Amino acid sequence: VQLQASGGGLVQAGGSLRLSCAASGRTFSTLTMGWFRQAPGKEREFVAGINKSGVRKDYTDSVKGRFTISRDNAKNTLYLQMNSLKPEDTAVYYCAAALNGRAPVLYTWTSYNYWGQGTQVTVSS
Repeated sequence: VQLQASGGGLVQAGGSLRLSCAASGRTFSTLTMGWFRQAPGKEREFVAGINKSGVRKDYTDSVKGRFTISRDNAKNTLYLQMNSLKPEDTAVYYCAAALNGRAPVLYTWTSYNYWGQGTQVTVSS
């Protein structure tokens, strides 16, 4: 499975960005997907996860109500719509794929088998 993340950039606080993650190498609808982020000096943290069909979703508390995860299985693409961005959202964002999801949403990075290269999101105050 190859994952290619894109859509990061520099935005002012309160702004929006939409991240995309294009997948190839396996039937996309068989993959449980997630977004993680890692800020300088911090551990990689779960941001959002989505099940294979796209029905089940969950988010870390700090982004609930601001971020929306979605997927288009026909286009083999995962998305993360980020609104009302805050400086503390600044990080490298990674998309991840799990082959054998033991739950609809997977919260730990060790549950995922494949990772995209990361895309930088910088939010200025």
